[in-house]
Formats: sequence, C-alpha cells, structure tokens
Amino acid sequence: MAVVGYARVSSTDQDLSIQLEALKAAGCKKVWSEKASGTSRNGRKELEALLDYVREGDTLVCTRLDRLGRSVLDLQQIVLQLRQKGVALKMTDQPVDTSTAVGKAFFDMLATFAEFETALRRERQLEGIRKAKADGRYKGRPPKIDGTEIRRLKTDGLGPAAIAKRLGIGRASVYRALRT
Repeated sequence: MAVVGYARVSSTDQDLSIQLEALKAAGCKKVWSEKASGTSRNGRKELEALLDYVREGDTLVCTRLDRLGRSVLDLQQIVLQLRQKGVALKMTDQPVDTSTAVGKAFFDMLATFAEFETALRRERQLEGIRKAKADGRYKGRPPKIDGTEIRRLKTDGLGPAAIAKRLGIGRASVYRALRT
C-alpha cells in the first residue's frame, strides 16, 4: 500500500516546488510531475504512467483537484479508473477523499467548479481580445512568412517545393501565400 503523488502546472515558466513539498509532507514516497495543461488528459504522459503504476490499496495524493484535471469528464474517468483498481484519491489542500461519501461529494463539486473556472477564464480572454481588436490594439500574431519573397521566388522560376525548402516552411504555406 503505497502513498504516491501527482503534481502539475500548466506552463513551463511555472514552478512545481510548492506542490512537491506538500506531497512529500503528505507522505508520498514517489511523485509524478509534469508541466502540461489540465484541460485534457491528452499528452499527459506522467499522469498516464502514474495511473498504470498504482495498485489496489494505494492512495494517490494531489494538492488540489484542479492539479489532476479541469474537465469534469476527465476527472470522473480518472476517479473511476482509480476506483476500479482499488486506489483512493486524497487532496492535501481540499476535503477530498474518494474513499468516503463526503469526500466523493466534495470531489464532484470541486470538479464542477474547476471546469467552470476554465470556462470563465476562456470567456474573459475572448472578451479581452474582442475589446483589443475593437480598439485597434490587437492584430494577432505577426506573419512569419514573407509573401513578397515567395512571389519573387516563384517569378524567378522556383516551384513550391523548392521555395518551401529554401525558406524553411511547409509547401502548404507556399500555396496559401501564392493564393493571396
């Protein structure tokens, strides 16, 4: 019966140290950590490795539920997978312990709020982008491909594949630039 931990932050410039310290203090002998978005399980290799590792009687510990995931569906699937293996889930900073009825209820509520928070953040971001565009401050990412240079190389007799190779871009980008 092992106590194992999982820590996650969303971006590479964020620090995992506070979570790692809390998990060690909670008695975790082995900790998986990664820097990846929690909105989906896709691409979260450490989480998948952890889920493969745990066995009946183990306890998985996270600091907060949103570190495990931000989608109600993903969180429910993770808990189902843990339950089928006989693994309990506990949080250090929240009253979640899926081995109890009260802990399961808190899990469901916190999972809903984690997903809700993600949706609100996305709405605020889109609202900010709309306002910035209306004010003329948001023009999107500057183009990386010089359409003038592509057309010049085409006029010089180079084909799309040769242009793409010379400029270090994809052939589809060349075709797209030639259409405009």
